[in-house]
Amino acid sequence: MTDSPGLSILMYHQVGEFAPMKAHRANYCDRRQFAHQMAFLDRFGYSVLGLEEALSCLSGERPTPSRAVVLTFDDAYDNFADHALPVLQRHGFPAVLYAIGGWLGRGAEWFGKDPGRPIPTLMSGERLRSMRSAGITVGSHTLNHVKLAEVDRAAKARELSESKSALEDVLGEPVEHLCYPFGSFDLETVHLAAEAGYRSATTCLRGAATSLDHPLVLPRKAISYGDNLAGYWWKLAIKNAPKPALAEWRATLARR
Repeated sequence: MTDSPGLSILMYHQVGEFAPMKAHRANYCDRRQFAHQMAFLDRFGYSVLGLEEALSCLSGERPTPSRAVVLTFDDAYDNFADHALPVLQRHGFPAVLYAIGGWLGRGAEWFGKDPGRPIPTLMSGERLRSMRSAGITVGSHTLNHVKLAEVDRAAKARELSESKSALEDVLGEPVEHLCYPFGSFDLETVHLAAEAGYRSATTCLRGAATSLDHPLVLPRKAISYGDNLAGYWWKLAIKNAPKPALAEWRATLARR
């Protein structure tokens, strides 16, 4: 397959107001900085695509715009609704929100492994439904936010299928998109994701997504707390320079 122009799938987590930090910076985005970033995309003519549009571009069904971007948000924190959603709606931008099927309305308990780190709240089922009416695509982030490459096949299958079912029960519609927690997955995970009925899955592999990428192994670009607009632009501008891990996955899946 001939490679197509890349598109940038951006990875966000929380959006809000946070004290400056040295660690876990990719898990936070200041709400004011987020507003500046979305205004930047709007002002300079970026095409912010929904995930379905992006998949059509990557499969060659439609041309990829020269400045194509997809906005993804991991974990479905409550602060998305408070700080990110109003900005997205102001600009008319679609986005993808990955929810943890078994943890709706709970605290993000894995934060507790770092002493002094505040534990944010995840969206309830009711609030997650309201995201759909606001035009946000909801995907699965597994049932219990586990590192899929580190559990056995049965646990992998349960995490993938039961999260999908739980979210479909909440939303009343199919859930076909997945994000691997912590970027942890292996080839068995990819096969099981396909068997569970997912049509796409995003990773923490770094690079622009192109037609060379399998739809269940899509790379992203992490947006960090410290990114100013110059750094933000630079991440968007890098199109065809995959990191070694991404290049290795492309080669592995191309052989199958």
